[in-house]
Amino acid sequence: MDAALIAGYCAERRPPAWQPPAPELRELRALVRRLDSLVEMRTMEENRLSSGVSGEAVRASVEELIAHLSEQIRRTERLIRDHIDRHPGLKQQRELLDSIPGVGEATAAVLLAEVPDLKEYRSARQAAAFAGLVPRERQSGSSVRGRVRLSKIGNSRLRKALYFPAVTALRCSPFFQQWAEGLRQRGKRKMAVIGAAMRKLVHLAYGVLKTGRPFDPEWAQRQKTA
Repeated sequence: MDAALIAGYCAERRPPAWQPPAPELRELRALVRRLDSLVEMRTMEENRLSSGVSGEAVRASVEELIAHLSEQIRRTERLIRDHIDRHPGLKQQRELLDSIPGVGEATAAVLLAEVPDLKEYRSARQAAAFAGLVPRERQSGSSVRGRVRLSKIGNSRLRKALYFPAVTALRCSPFFQQWAEGLRQRGKRKMAVIGAAMRKLVHLAYGVLKTGRPFDPEWAQRQKTA
């Protein structure tokens, strides 16, 4: 039944054929995901150490593994940086993404790896939907109406990578602070504002890659006065 439904959809909608990412993007994705796995493993061992381990031998083993994982993390970060530097297109895109408040080299690498065709989406909202960062209403008939939440149907790695950059942008960027204040005045709660900031980062990433121009906080104001 599933196969018949998919076949019927394709026959009616005629979606474009899927194109695999370029080899350099596949390599970047492998490196970025390996880095994520290494960080998770180190966090797990650090939690084990902080919770208390019995025996000096076990403690020494955990500390040795943490040191090894830390070295592997540094090595993988260098490999990611060098890989992007060797490909002019990726390097240019990283520089454009790095111009966005809260987005550094690590987040830019995740964006390029997890959404290799970001600028090919028809709209910024479509790109945000891929990451599961569009609002979803909770409603059933006329009696059940919950708070609007993020859909979380999409790339969970991308959402994970955007959380702390969004928090940083809200704390350090005048552009984001002014924008977020409008949300708070409309009654948005803290987590809703952070979710909106994550979505805003995807919109800005789409914009800088689509136009080939770095982030400009004065652009919106100039558009209003033009």
